[in-house]
Amino acid sequence: MDRLKCPSFFKCRAKQKVTASSENFHVGENDENTDRGNWSKKSDYLLSMVGYAVGLGNVWRFPYLTYTNGGGAFLIPYAIMLALAGLPLFFLECSLGQFASLGPVSVWRILPLFQGVGITMVLISIFVTIYYNVIIAYSLYYLFASFQSVLPWSNCSSWADDNCSRSPIVTACNVSTGAGEMFMNISWVTSNNLTCLNGSEVFRPGQLPSEQYWDKVTLQRSSGMDETGGIVWYLALCLLLAWLIVGAALFKGIKSSGKVVYFTALFPYVVLLILLIRGATLEGASKGISYYIGAQSNFTKLREAEVWKDAATQIFYSLSVAWGGLVALSSYNKFNNNCYSDAIVVCLTNCLTSVFAGFAIFSILGHMAHISGKEVSQVVKSGFDLAFIAYPEALAQLPGGPFWSILFFFMLLTLGLDSQFASIETITTTIQDLFPKAMKRMRVPITLGCCLILFLLGLVCVTQAGIYWVHLIDHFCAGWGILIAAILEVAGIIWIYGGNRFIEDIEMMIGAKRWIFWLWWRACWFVITPILLSAILVWSLVQFHRPDYADIPYPDWGVALGWCMIIFCIIWIPIVAIIKIVQAEGNILQRIINCCRPASNWGPYLEKHRGERYKDMTEPAKEPDHEIPTISGSRKPE
Repeated sequence: MDRLKCPSFFKCRAKQKVTASSENFHVGENDENTDRGNWSKKSDYLLSMVGYAVGLGNVWRFPYLTYTNGGGAFLIPYAIMLALAGLPLFFLECSLGQFASLGPVSVWRILPLFQGVGITMVLISIFVTIYYNVIIAYSLYYLFASFQSVLPWSNCSSWADDNCSRSPIVTACNVSTGAGEMFMNISWVTSNNLTCLNGSEVFRPGQLPSEQYWDKVTLQRSSGMDETGGIVWYLALCLLLAWLIVGAALFKGIKSSGKVVYFTALFPYVVLLILLIRGATLEGASKGISYYIGAQSNFTKLREAEVWKDAATQIFYSLSVAWGGLVALSSYNKFNNNCYSDAIVVCLTNCLTSVFAGFAIFSILGHMAHISGKEVSQVVKSGFDLAFIAYPEALAQLPGGPFWSILFFFMLLTLGLDSQFASIETITTTIQDLFPKAMKRMRVPITLGCCLILFLLGLVCVTQAGIYWVHLIDHFCAGWGILIAAILEVAGIIWIYGGNRFIEDIEMMIGAKRWIFWLWWRACWFVITPILLSAILVWSLVQFHRPDYADIPYPDWGVALGWCMIIFCIIWIPIVAIIKIVQAEGNILQRIINCCRPASNWGPYLEKHRGERYKDMTEPAKEPDHEIPTISGSRKPE
């Protein structure tokens, strides 16, 4: 046929290739899905999934949780929760996205009544991407600041106040005067050129140079959320650079991001290995490791419910389930990809990375405790305090500190970028499913437009009150909304759509399995996982406390704004459900029943994969409407 239409067969083929690549460059020659495209290689997908799951929390949260919850004993509930909650949810989401080749919103053709769950996932991902790139901006700032012969936070410089000190500060003491021995404050003693009597000093803890550098230089932190202050210009520039990196990596969709992750997903392991080797050679390293997972392990901690809750929560969040990203990334797989083995590999890699990172972190914190004469427990911190205070302080005291600091913050940068790539891909995949023709023609401007809008929204997070905004969004948006979405996701697919039917869908992709293979997954999906997630949700609501940062409480309007953000994310679940019911036909009961059936266009994306079970689809899956579809023509489940 090509020979008849074109005088030169080879020139014609070349012309077609150029046209295809210019109009739809996210689709390759070997892709089976010529509308949405597929991953170029299986390794592109696996590394993207590993990069999405392995994030900053593996470095700054897991080691702290392990230490505070019994050391090595914590690995027992951690492994159990991986099997009960992490793997089942991860496998479910990967299977769902791959089966339908649709993103987190459109994939809810499986259960139209619950389509709001997908909207909730995407909205939460949008909020999280806003502040997550700010953390990447912090890492960029510290990375640039490390290119100096002496790290700027290694000493108390001109930006420091009188509280800056690595050792306790004397506040008062006994002195000997003509009138006898007197107890006086240190300022009076100094002004009178007197000397404290040995052993009479009263101390107060000082602030580390790295802590004051974080507050006074990096953040220029204001006194509270009420005092917004101005934009910290160098953080704003770092934030802009972070978004430019993300936009450049994603402008061709998975075809470009799938190549970038070969570096960003693998480089952190190289750095962690280097830091572990370096840390293990330092004096005091064994003490840090012992506190982390050695002789200090406390198995009696396993009797405490808090330990099990922490293990389940860490597994749930570290695997990035219910954010929509797993569905989005898996939707670009070929239909017969073995998503089961992928889930096992990625989950185990994520958890082993957390354990491995703990050794690297605690070996150096042990050295820091040794040279400062403190206990390891006094230098162990979590979150920002570990990444931007405790660890920089330790690095500043190592020989060749700038080199180790550059490695560490470049590692944080790559860890954050991986997760950010997947989050933005979640947003663009949703747009692609809703507006496929526009996305084919305008992928680059749409992707860059998303990055620009999110950059502008994130500017509030690089003001002098920016750190309070970062914590506020993280406290509210990255918590209950994700738990609610996960519970409804499992309940809707397994209890309403049908767990056995969903298993048949999976077997269409990976081949039939014996009943014993599905025994564990059925137990988790039908009973264990939803009950466990519900318990975590109730526990977190009961344990709710007013957020604060650095012991500074948030104002009432700030807390109210936090509740408004999370309500805005989850309110779409009932709103979309009501819209679906109103659009349906029949009495109220019939409408609800119809909404709980798969939409008429639910099934495998490509006709060749639909088989007998989905051969009667009334509407091709590859022609989605940008509006919320009606379900009056829904077919009954088979």
